Amino acid sequence: MNEHANPQTLSERADALEEKMMHELGEHIATKSVLFNLADGKVEMDMGATLKAANPDKYFLMGADPRLPKMPEKPTLIDFFHNRFASLNHLLQSATHALKGGHSEKVVLACLLHDIGVTGFIRCDHGYWGAQMIEPYVDEEVSWAVRTHQALRFFADPSVGYEYPELYLKALGPDYTPEPYIVAEYERARNHKWYMSSRLITMNDIYSFDPDAKVDLGDFVDIIGRNFKQPKEGLGFDNSPSSHMWRTLMWPTRFL
Repeated sequence: MNEHANPQTLSERADALEEKMMHELGEHIATKSVLFNLADGKVEMDMGATLKAANPDKYFLMGADPRLPKMPEKPTLIDFFHNRFASLNHLLQSATHALKGGHSEKVVLACLLHDIGVTGFIRCDHGYWGAQMIEPYVDEEVSWAVRTHQALRFFADPSVGYEYPELYLKALGPDYTPEPYIVAEYERARNHKWYMSSRLITMNDIYSFDPDAKVDLGDFVDIIGRNFKQPKEGLGFDNSPSSHMWRTLMWPTRFL
């Protein structure tokens, strides 16, 4: 029989994938957050009663989602890089660029972590998300640099050779103007004692990605070990102000 005689439509393939994923969940119901639906332009959420009525013999998922890579009992930053951050290439290329440039370990770490808000949560305000995630575990200079790079990247600094990225002209359009809060952040940051630490993130940011670049997270394990205060309880279980963010990454489909 020719398996290609009646190829599935895109809708049929999507339905088949959904069915497969639901089967992998077993006796549990995974729920999607409001934020998930907002990204699809829908101001709505799946109501618990409705989901339960459609799946009367199942309970809501209150732990790990079996469809995602399994996290260890006491997860480390490296574990999140491997199992929850959606893309490593950009972060590793930026950190490698900083390392080869002879910058301090603080700057290299900041480059390695500067976009974890994007790779782990959401693009909007990723500098703020990323900084809040790492604040309890790194030097204040590192988290400050990660937070403010979000604003600095939109503003040239001829004194250090930083120009507005060509990528932004193509991606955002020539008429894009940063929001007032971004402008205000930039104004505060440019006279700050750690301005150059944040500026170095933008200067080592790789705006044109090289798909053939040879990068390895292993090159940064020692730098992470010396500069990231890994909690003995594991990220998410140490009762820090950002523990909930790491738990959310571990259990993104948890019901409550």
